[in-house]
Amino acid sequence: MSQQTLDRAPAPARPHRSGLVLAIILTCQLMLVLDATVMNVALPRIQSDLGFSPTGLSWVMTAYSLVFGGLLLLGGRAGDLFGRRRMFVAGITVFTLASLAGGLAGSAALLIAARVLQGVGAAMAGPSTLALVTTTFTEPKARVRALALFSAMSSGGFAIGLIVGGLLTEWFSWRAALFINVPFGLAIALLAPRFVAEPERRRAHLDLPGAVTGTLGVGSLVFAFTHAASDGWGNPVTLGSLAAGLALLAGFVAIEARTALPLVPLRLFADRNRSAAYVNFFLAPMAMMSMFFFLTQFMQDIRHFAALATGFAFLPMAALIFTMSRLVPRLLPRYGPKPLALTGSVLMVAGVGWLALLTTDSTYFPALLGPLLLMGLGGGLAFAPLNVIIMATVPAEDAGAAGGVLQTMQQVGSTLGLGVLVTVFGSVTRSSGSTGAQLTVDGMTAAFATAAVFAACTVLVALTFRRQLPATASARP
Repeated sequence: MSQQTLDRAPAPARPHRSGLVLAIILTCQLMLVLDATVMNVALPRIQSDLGFSPTGLSWVMTAYSLVFGGLLLLGGRAGDLFGRRRMFVAGITVFTLASLAGGLAGSAALLIAARVLQGVGAAMAGPSTLALVTTTFTEPKARVRALALFSAMSSGGFAIGLIVGGLLTEWFSWRAALFINVPFGLAIALLAPRFVAEPERRRAHLDLPGAVTGTLGVGSLVFAFTHAASDGWGNPVTLGSLAAGLALLAGFVAIEARTALPLVPLRLFADRNRSAAYVNFFLAPMAMMSMFFFLTQFMQDIRHFAALATGFAFLPMAALIFTMSRLVPRLLPRYGPKPLALTGSVLMVAGVGWLALLTTDSTYFPALLGPLLLMGLGGGLAFAPLNVIIMATVPAEDAGAAGGVLQTMQQVGSTLGLGVLVTVFGSVTRSSGSTGAQLTVDGMTAAFATAAVFAACTVLVALTFRRQLPATASARP
């Protein structure tokens, strides 16, 4: 047998090793998602240690999300063409080394550079995590369970990041939030080649025009919204980036429609359920990010919670998301995706809408705990079916591209949503007649009300889902 044949032939995971394979993949996904929020509660100490300016401090968060979101499409197709396990291992290795460099950074510039490299590694590994789940677990029930757990890691990881960040910052240092990635990353890089099978890949050339226009288009759009949060929508740089992003994405769609081997096959959007699920993977994070960004500030600045207490305040939400991830695989075959996604979306609207009623005197119970419980329950119900809807019927050769689009929607949606919400916050605080803490809360409640509108849009999209998946959906490899 030739080496090429050995390289192309997928080796299914042995049944007794499937749990270890899933643990490797899910640990990687948790690391990538967690790093989007793990630094949140540590920002004041980072600013003090490294001398960040108030506006420059935001780049600790956005440098990672900007690069991660901008390169995900390229990472997804690269995994399909060059090997998903190879991209998975290479990506987590880059991510781990960048985490080590960030923990050792002695200046603001070095920390930002490390966060950029983390984003590169995450974009390389991220799409392959979901593709490896899809190609490894081909039995219908096992696939649904694995995708539900993946969804729990993806949505609950944001809340877990705040908990972990609070623990490490309070007990050790903000640097520990980066150093903790190193042992886990090394373990994944060493174990994956041994236990995770390399799916079959196609020998083909990368769609370079699509890669350039798609990556630059998404990156420009994310940068425009990020820049608008600090400099406003009337800023020339903001408007120029927005126009460039829209033009590049229009060119990207035109290229993908004509090329024989596109970066993102447009056939991925031919299925009504999958297209709607992509839209909700864009809209729901726009609403969810208001929870993590503004609530952490409300707890620390208005209610004077310590970093550790702030992190643990999100524990009920994370626990509910993971609980629902265990229930959804049992509910999905019985009820189909539409009732679950619809119910979850309605609960999310109720949770974010409740936060719009916050005052300076609001206490954790019930004003914060209630919305957190609703968002945990709603997020668990809404997100898990979306992963199954998107990945259940996708052809194996497009699994990496489908996963790349899914994670691009999630990452870009959260970043764009945060840009819009911060802009709303800034507009209200500049025009409000209030002062002090009340001024801040006025801005936050306006942002939560806007987030509730985003969440309401997910309800409308969920109404378009077909009630049941095709009978053969879960069985397709």
